[in-house]
Amino acid sequence: MRGFTYTRASDADTAIRAVVHNAEAKFIGGGTNLVDLMRENVERPSEVVDVNGLPFAQIEELPNGSLRLGAMARNSHTANHPLVRVRYPVLAQALLSAASPQLRNMATNAGNLLQRTRCYYFYDTTAPCNKRQPGTGCSALAGYNRLHAILGTSPQCIATHPSDMTVALAALDAIVQVQGPNGQRSLPIADFHRLPGDTPERDTNLGHDELITAIDLPALPFARHSLYLKVRDRPSFAFALVSVAGVLKLSDNRIQEVRLALGGVAHKPWRAHKAEEILTGAPATPELFRRAAEAELQTAVGFEHNAFKIELAKRIMVRALTTLTERRLA
Repeated sequence: MRGFTYTRASDADTAIRAVVHNAEAKFIGGGTNLVDLMRENVERPSEVVDVNGLPFAQIEELPNGSLRLGAMARNSHTANHPLVRVRYPVLAQALLSAASPQLRNMATNAGNLLQRTRCYYFYDTTAPCNKRQPGTGCSALAGYNRLHAILGTSPQCIATHPSDMTVALAALDAIVQVQGPNGQRSLPIADFHRLPGDTPERDTNLGHDELITAIDLPALPFARHSLYLKVRDRPSFAFALVSVAGVLKLSDNRIQEVRLALGGVAHKPWRAHKAEEILTGAPATPELFRRAAEAELQTAVGFEHNAFKIELAKRIMVRALTTLTERRLA
């Protein structure tokens, strides 16, 4: 691990100024991902700016009915908050399916959004990796790629985003609130993370000197009828092979509104827009669910060890929609 300077920020402006003046500085909250990366010499900041003391740990309802999740609120607190559990069960389920209780007690909401891929080659500093060192190549393309992406890939990178929380946020159309040297701005979750393209080293559209202050969940009454399904290699402390966040509004067995997002399949949470178009306004039937899943995965490309994910993603989408329909009609 490289030696670094530690700065404890007393307010947001102080934290932002510290990072503005040092291109090698990093914000640190729970540190559950950043510290791991520093130990492996993947991340080598010359300064870490501790933002744990900033007043962004509250979860509160806003006047417009939306719910604001403080950036510094811990994952465990967010998952167990009464308003999250009742109004947005898909988010609570996603958070509780992630990591371990000990890590959820430390990890922050902002840090969850910003965690980096768990690609083996990204962590191995002896292996070529365009995400870690642009221009060196992608070892996963011809290597062991069982956990890697099948949608939105590029010749530069086939890594996946590891977060469960962000998949639920994608289905909920969350808004990320950001503060930087030029003031505040709102960033839709759909625009927050990036596909690899020719710049796989950039995970998000967040500026180096920008600080996440909150995540807003829009007022969606039908989000009470939602769920998160995750397929993984073991029951706990494992990243998703494929996951799905589903939100469904039914009327007389006809789909009025639907939101679907996939995890474990792309460089960012994958919003299933093609499937949603097919499903909206149609009768809820298993045949329709399968047709929608087939359409969404039409452009998927599997590699030597992960081609099974294509069929798996289709099946988990059908299962999620079937479960939501059965619960609604019960």
